[in-house]
Amino acid sequence: MQKGNDTLQIRIMNFKTMSVLVHLLNLKCTDNEKLFHYGTKNFLLIMLMSVALLSMPKAFAWDVSVKPISDKLVLKTNDTRWIRLGAGYRGTGLWTENLNGNLSSGHYSNDNARLYLNGQINQYLKFEVNTECFFCNNTATGENPRMSYNILDAIAKFEYNRYFNIWGGRMLAPTERGELSGPFFQATHDAFKTPFFSQDFSVKFGEGGAGRYGRDDGVTFWGNAAPGFVPGTLGYAMGVFRGLESSHTSGPNSSGTVLTAARVTYNFLNPEKNPGYYTSSTYYGKAGDILAVAFGMSYQKNGAGSSVHRSDFLGFVGDALFEKVLPNNMGVFTANGEYKQFYANYSTAAFSDKDCFCMFDGKSWTITGLYLIPHKIGIGQFQPYGRFTSVQPNHSSSREEIETGVNYIIDGFNARISAYYQHGDLLLKGLNYAPGIASPAVDVFKMSFQLQI
Repeated sequence: MQKGNDTLQIRIMNFKTMSVLVHLLNLKCTDNEKLFHYGTKNFLLIMLMSVALLSMPKAFAWDVSVKPISDKLVLKTNDTRWIRLGAGYRGTGLWTENLNGNLSSGHYSNDNARLYLNGQINQYLKFEVNTECFFCNNTATGENPRMSYNILDAIAKFEYNRYFNIWGGRMLAPTERGELSGPFFQATHDAFKTPFFSQDFSVKFGEGGAGRYGRDDGVTFWGNAAPGFVPGTLGYAMGVFRGLESSHTSGPNSSGTVLTAARVTYNFLNPEKNPGYYTSSTYYGKAGDILAVAFGMSYQKNGAGSSVHRSDFLGFVGDALFEKVLPNNMGVFTANGEYKQFYANYSTAAFSDKDCFCMFDGKSWTITGLYLIPHKIGIGQFQPYGRFTSVQPNHSSSREEIETGVNYIIDGFNARISAYYQHGDLLLKGLNYAPGIASPAVDVFKMSFQLQI
């Protein structure tokens, strides 16, 4: 759609992309997923139909590094008055080592199923509403939390200039690159390995909860500038959120304190061009050379433990992204690193309390290296990678995992297939940081894909 043209035009995506989508619609689920088989197919079918009916404006994406499979559906009157719709789906087939040392028959996981809606009202006012299938695989009787389809983000945005802007509503708390990239803009499919901050450790809002999927209700101030004394760009984001909520008789935060979060990023080479304070974990070389170093924190008084054994929560994170476009068309090298230190000094007796919000207390780190092969094979490019993660609680057993795999990049973050192998005890020990936790190291093989329009 050209500027001033209010009519919608239609473009049909190419046959190769259509073939990939049709193949994904024919994926078979195991018996445990039959209840979701038709729901998943219907969701993908909606995406397929949407692709065929999309409009023709200049492509809009969450970052400048990739071109969408096709343009999002856009209704536009002018450059400051428009609305856009999109969708995203991620799924995984996984096979885990059983007690006999063999791989299980496997099962299918619906990782994410999202609808995106965002728009602009005038020069300064914007909005964003996203939905998600929360805990999408929890459909059996007695599973908690149960699957639900609900609001993920609901944000009113006042964007004045590059230096100062305000977002309010339900949104990501500004802490680490991993959270701010979300699941769809990660360098690897199974990205979330280190302990969560409060709003992602929690599974609900309201009493006993601190948010969900990294989101909480609050307000965030953000912006960026070029200081001049050091080449590069300085970005900041800081917010105040509801945080962990407790009643007068249950939970550690009976006084009703709020949570604060902040993040500062310095880009020494090319700037990262993302909406607001969002990030990506790779740009596939499309943004040039990147070196970004960031520090984040989150604090809430009485933000961990139980009503009887409570403590404050203080979390620090440092992360870095380095991406180098190699000369002479030799490909793209990407490295991500992260270190976390959490302080939640409640008594270990709190693990026996039913109202315990038993946050991680200790340190963790992870590092990932990826190489994007420059030449296309078929309709995409291969990107082999390796990753190591170490989680070291203060009062529980340590857990580690190595991962190696390959991504097949068809269209950036909008069409990607991944196959990877994991070995370690991180999967079985999970988020249980109580004393005495013990589990063996296991082998896991996964095949994943994601689509966005």
